[in-house]
Amino acid sequence: MTTTLPTDWPTGYDRVILPETDSTMAEAQRRVPELSGPTWILAFNQTAARGRRGREWVNPKGNFAATLVMRPALGAGLAALRSFTASLALFDAFVATTGRTEPFALKWPNDVLLNGGKVAGILLESAGQGGDVSFLSIGIGVNLVAAPAAAQLETRALRPVSLAAETGLSVDPLDFLNALAPAYARHELQLSTYGFAPVREAWLSRAARLGEVVTARTAAEEISGTFETIDDHGNIVLRNATEQRTIPAADIFF
Repeated sequence: MTTTLPTDWPTGYDRVILPETDSTMAEAQRRVPELSGPTWILAFNQTAARGRRGREWVNPKGNFAATLVMRPALGAGLAALRSFTASLALFDAFVATTGRTEPFALKWPNDVLLNGGKVAGILLESAGQGGDVSFLSIGIGVNLVAAPAAAQLETRALRPVSLAAETGLSVDPLDFLNALAPAYARHELQLSTYGFAPVREAWLSRAARLGEVVTARTAAEEISGTFETIDDHGNIVLRNATEQRTIPAADIFF
């Protein structure tokens, strides 16, 4: 159902609030043909949530699960940069709801950390033809009240944390959306108006482990090196004793 928008809701964005769905990403894909503009889809319960590469996403009741779906009319490379606008928006939403900045950091390519543990993740999916994106879905999951057990995670994954356990704060999913949506709209406008440079600078100022040694695991290899920067396309740049590597896609381990 579409609900009344709060007074500070961003102009041009709609929202749909659901008591339950299989996954907000799947719901977004089903609703694309009827959407007139960018739309946030929030579900209070998901029965088949999923994360990156089809992994199961544990989503207890009270956690945040939403997808922003839009038709950006962009190439795939530019659409992928929305991972960074979403990360920055999440950071801002956490600051707005907690009043604190120091516990939060951004982990390349699409996670938010709280006290060094993973509190939120982002999943981008798109469809199109000829290199152009006809629609883009940005799925966001936040551990507001509970985090998955470490045993449910892959080896070497960061410990999962919840906002409630780490800060003692109770935040309603709808209240979190009302903080997240305006933040996203601000960063999206900045990206659309000025390009990636200011978004890149803002993201790097909040990046976890910048200047430290990390390990990137791709489908073919593992590369360890100092996290130097992200480039103009959002790729992570690592340097070790023998070379500098620019990596477009990988899982990062500390």
